[in-house]
Amino acid sequence: MRIVIPARYASTRLPGKLLLPLAGKPMLQHVYENACRSQALEVIIATDDERIAKVADSFSARVCMTDVRHSSGTMRIAEVIDVMNWGDDEIIVNLQGDEPLVPVSLLNQVAQDLEHHQYADTATLAAHLEHPQQLFDTNTVKVVLDRKGYALYFSRAPIPWKRGEIAWGQEVSTELSRGYLRHIGLYAYRAAFIKEYVSWPEAPIEACESLEQLRTLWHGKRIHVSLAAEIPPAGVDTEEDLQRVEALLVDASRQ
Repeated sequence: MRIVIPARYASTRLPGKLLLPLAGKPMLQHVYENACRSQALEVIIATDDERIAKVADSFSARVCMTDVRHSSGTMRIAEVIDVMNWGDDEIIVNLQGDEPLVPVSLLNQVAQDLEHHQYADTATLAAHLEHPQQLFDTNTVKVVLDRKGYALYFSRAPIPWKRGEIAWGQEVSTELSRGYLRHIGLYAYRAAFIKEYVSWPEAPIEACESLEQLRTLWHGKRIHVSLAAEIPPAGVDTEEDLQRVEALLVDASRQ
């Protein structure tokens, strides 16, 4: 497998967050070094910003400069595939640059899952809801699977809707919520699929839910979903997230 880290400077809630310091290093460096501990043959940072490229160069990361017009990380990955001339069967893991605490085991797991499912175009991960409040949280993406572990649908709404057991916004038991799966946004793809994916326009259901993975299902492609071997901590979107991750990294360095 190869790991590509799409890295952009702009961020609505925390501008330049990938370069913000965490436990003495830029956030992006933590993500990169974490990726290098995996079984990946290669780890590449894909960016269109010279500020990110300069910092990445300072910790000897391999950088691929990509087109400023790309609107998604997947489009950046497609360009990296072309530049690197990777074969169609090469497995690519998409690791977000604001996820400094993703367990290395999950990077290996999602790639191996795709390798072991030849009929899957994409592999990703899920976990049971930890808190009942997540059931109605639109930032917690739910997923429903078929009997073989392939995704039927992803939604920000509670799916499947357990008629007679839940009502919208009503408190539910922990036991009931544990029966639901939340999506963990870590993906593995085959290179050929990514090149095909970026040629498609936005799908109606993708626009409705604001979930890119629905474009894959709209076009009849298959996403295999495995239960995550470990539960990853949340990424960094806000100043509060930054402080939380800083504390976790500092504690880990003392152990």
